[in-house]
Amino acid sequence: MPAVIHIVDDDASFRSAMARMLRVAGYVVESYEDARQLLGNLPDGAEPSCILLDLQIPEVSGSDLQDRLAALGSTIPIIFLTGHGDIPASVHAIKAGAEDFLTKPVPRVVLIEAIERALANQRKAHEREKELKSLQALISRLTPRELQVFNLVVRGKMNKQIAHALGATERTIKAHRHRVMEKVQARSLAELVNLATRLNMTEIDDTSE
Repeated sequence: MPAVIHIVDDDASFRSAMARMLRVAGYVVESYEDARQLLGNLPDGAEPSCILLDLQIPEVSGSDLQDRLAALGSTIPIIFLTGHGDIPASVHAIKAGAEDFLTKPVPRVVLIEAIERALANQRKAHEREKELKSLQALISRLTPRELQVFNLVVRGKMNKQIAHALGATERTIKAHRHRVMEKVQARSLAELVNLATRLNMTEIDDTSE
């Protein structure tokens, strides 16, 4: 599936020239003359895509559009491509999550490399999100008591300590622990701890009934 490049720039001739060059390079291109047009046709980011954004555009600046997209939860990578850049603006853009900040005119090879980096990072982000959802689905299979046991096991508690904390027998805790391992498809304690770490669950201490 060809990646979609969204160009936001108020210079019609620049948009046209950039669109021709990117289409020749194999991309699908959508163009917008201002932030309003992009926000009115906001892409969902499910497909490979990237935004080429001018810094100075009418009504809503490129920086403000970046902030609005972030507030809307957009995960589409942004590359600023502007003729009015300066160090403070570039620092702000990168700190706010922009993939790159390029100054016009930019060599074709530099632009394509920046786009490909942005698309690669987007793919990695989607893969991480998919993996986390898969892990969260495994955790959701645990009963409340099994989740308590899970939380204590990954924090390094022994069966005896868990039994005392939860007011149960060691035998019962061992049974819960076995079911936890089965449900989350962990073959060892190390795998269990790794799963919890990837979900940022290693500091949870839920010992309530």
